[in-house]
Amino acid sequence: MPQAFSDKRHVDAQEQGVRPAAELRNISVVYGTNAATVHAVRGVSLDVYRGEVLLLMGPSGSGKSTLLQVVGCIRYATAGTLLIDGKAIHGLTENELSRLRCNRMGFVFQHYNLLPSLRAWENVALALELRGLSGPVIEEKSRKLLFRLGLKNRSDAFPEQLSGGEKQRVAIARAVVGGPDIVLADEPTAALDAVSGGQVAHLLATIARDHGCAVVVVTHDPRISGIADRVAFIEDGAIRSIKKNVHSQIRSLKGSGPHEQKDAHGQEGVGRSSPQGQEDAGRRSGGSSDDDGDNRAAVAG
Repeated sequence: MPQAFSDKRHVDAQEQGVRPAAELRNISVVYGTNAATVHAVRGVSLDVYRGEVLLLMGPSGSGKSTLLQVVGCIRYATAGTLLIDGKAIHGLTENELSRLRCNRMGFVFQHYNLLPSLRAWENVALALELRGLSGPVIEEKSRKLLFRLGLKNRSDAFPEQLSGGEKQRVAIARAVVGGPDIVLADEPTAALDAVSGGQVAHLLATIARDHGCAVVVVTHDPRISGIADRVAFIEDGAIRSIKKNVHSQIRSLKGSGPHEQKDAHGQEGVGRSSPQGQEDAGRRSGGSSDDDGDNRAAVAG
């Protein structure tokens, strides 16, 4: 069980009137022209709040990863407005966008993207070096965070010596060590077994609530819906519905684990209020590989 990152506690930011960490206003993304035109995202408006976990779910080709890349300032929207902490990113230079990604965001990828020549703590420290830090402090801070994530005895291991779950925890440490406002995770449990996937999902939920950052997760996996404060279902590039979980997901994960929450029909549910009120996210989530996800962003962007 990861130790809390701070004394911050999760509150319903929407009800408190808190400014979102990210705001999407009528976002559209179009690829190609003429007969080859593809509408990957269609007029999406969505707010992303600190202290919450937002899942983006939907079938392959629905536009989930494209939308995540827009939030992460990796891909430009064809139309619409993206605001980060209330400021529109339109007109920022590539250098300014790179600094924004480096200082305000953390990225977690399906296949970890760890540098094989660096030890676990060095992979984490790389994110601090890109933020301009140097010296013994970055090793101390990196090792301390890995300790808190249960990897004290693995800090000096190279990626090839780590299990899949350990690699993903190192990747998460790298994403959050700089104190980002937003953590973006693209299929973080897809390459993991049920136990490791549950641990990673639980860790992301703990980070959101205790570290006070917004966590946005693209996933096909309805089994981790228990970590979510909200689940946005995306189809054909548009948000079809948003479900809000009522009960404490951390408490429910402690009880049964995110891979064991089922309704009366044996289906994994999104809602937590009652078995009858749960919705089978699996019917909406399609195949096992994502639509347009790529890991082209580096740690700093």
